Amino acid sequence: MAGHSKWANIQHRKGKQDAKRGKVFTRLIKEITVAAKLGGSDPNGNPRLRLAMEKAFDQNMPKDNVERAIKRGAGELEGVDYVELRYEGYGIAGAAVMVDCMTDNKTRTVADVRHAFTKHGGNLGTDGSVSFLFKHCGQMIFAPGTDENALMEVALDAGAEDIVNNEDGSIEVIAAPGDFMNVKRRLEAAGFKPEIAEVTMKPQTEAVFTGDDAVKMQKLLDALEDLDDVQEVYTTAVIEG
Repeated sequence: MAGHSKWANIQHRKGKQDAKRGKVFTRLIKEITVAAKLGGSDPNGNPRLRLAMEKAFDQNMPKDNVERAIKRGAGELEGVDYVELRYEGYGIAGAAVMVDCMTDNKTRTVADVRHAFTKHGGNLGTDGSVSFLFKHCGQMIFAPGTDENALMEVALDAGAEDIVNNEDGSIEVIAAPGDFMNVKRRLEAAGFKPEIAEVTMKPQTEAVFTGDDAVKMQKLLDALEDLDDVQEVYTTAVIEG
């Protein structure tokens, strides 16, 4: 996969996040809470919590908010008990979509997700119907113009699995989830600051959408991302135009 308008997609996504900063904070607090609940309150021994905290501080979340979320997750403060859910389905022209949620009400969440799919031309599938089309991995994306050779040398030495050159000039570094934090830190110490850095579900294949299909697919993705219980939406669709 060479990538299409990946850089444009990244900028669009970051712009949407900036426009919905309150929603981003809510999602990060949920992630911190669940990470602390599952792996303990010490970020040094809990990579998922450490990553969630870094994301929160990158978004300028106050330290008090982060610490309260950790305490709630660890049971030191009263709070909502969230569970993690994943839904799989199909969008326009059969594009694969996976939706990760955190909720205190499964009945509400599945109803909301199903409604969003149905209203915007998609349909909810069964468990495992599309997950095989995605790879669980750490992904870092660097801006066009980054020194590829220097980046590659540091990334591979740090334990990265792959380096991908996209057609738009951006560069992706892929790492195993367990190696992600080490690779990211080594790259940043060498002066390489990723625009996107996350443990994600990376599509193994992509389908480019243009024209009316692109508009319809974007509406479905936006409807899913706007749901309160949704944390992340992954898709094989690449929206162009």
